[in-house]
Amino acid sequence: MMGAHHAACGAAAWVALTTNIHLDLTAAAEKVAILPHTLDLGLGLMHVSPVGIVTGALVTAGAAMLPDADHHNATIAHSLPPLSNVMCSGIGKLAGGHRHGTHSMVGIAVFVLIAWLAGLWTQGTDLFGTIYPGAGILSVLLVAFAAKALKIIPDSMRKSPWIVGLAVGAFITVFAPQEQNWFPVAMGVGVIVHILGDMMTTEGCNLAWPFAIKPPKALAKIPVLKSCWHSNGYMTIPVLGHAGSVREWLLLVPIGGYAIFGVGATLVGMGQSGLKALVAAAGGF
Repeated sequence: MMGAHHAACGAAAWVALTTNIHLDLTAAAEKVAILPHTLDLGLGLMHVSPVGIVTGALVTAGAAMLPDADHHNATIAHSLPPLSNVMCSGIGKLAGGHRHGTHSMVGIAVFVLIAWLAGLWTQGTDLFGTIYPGAGILSVLLVAFAAKALKIIPDSMRKSPWIVGLAVGAFITVFAPQEQNWFPVAMGVGVIVHILGDMMTTEGCNLAWPFAIKPPKALAKIPVLKSCWHSNGYMTIPVLGHAGSVREWLLLVPIGGYAIFGVGATLVGMGQSGLKALVAAAGGF
């Protein structure tokens, strides 16, 4: 799956996990009988603040790029040069190459553990209360990954990923969501979404790395299973075909639109709440 699509899926997964946007479709349903009168978008399984929805979407989008840190020429390798280049080269060697360690259950556990340990680093301040330096530092990388993949900034502005990443990282350090587990959850969701996306292409992933579980000989002869469970232990459900296929675009365009809508609706809600607060404060004078 293409890098931008991984990032969009990560953001959409976070929006779906943390929001439940209620749409009134009564007017449209009166004209089109098959449409429902109401539609709920999002599962709302994890309660976070509006700030947590927006920052979490950015972090999860970056985390959804992280498994490709095993490739020296991946999109994220060029996100924060020269740090990202060195990092991806080192991770690739540790992970045994592309689509090995970072695309497995071991990789998921390691990434979540790193995020959990980073989230434990807190610091009390007089001005901002408790701040979260660990989450902020990692967010610099993750947000820069997302910015690069989603082409929020042009390639000609090579220093911009650092500017964007540092700005959002500083914001998360000071204004991180109060929910203690949000950062490792965002990391885990992003990494899992990436692996699932790759498993929907023809190449697949070996979830059992460093082991290779081969399909039983009896099952290996069945045509459908043969294309889904390879002899090298890689598993795939290739509904999207090769990376970058038309099918992938058809799936990812609405997913990306959903992520944009969810974050946009949250920002609008935050703006309206801030305006109401200003109006209320002005009325008190």
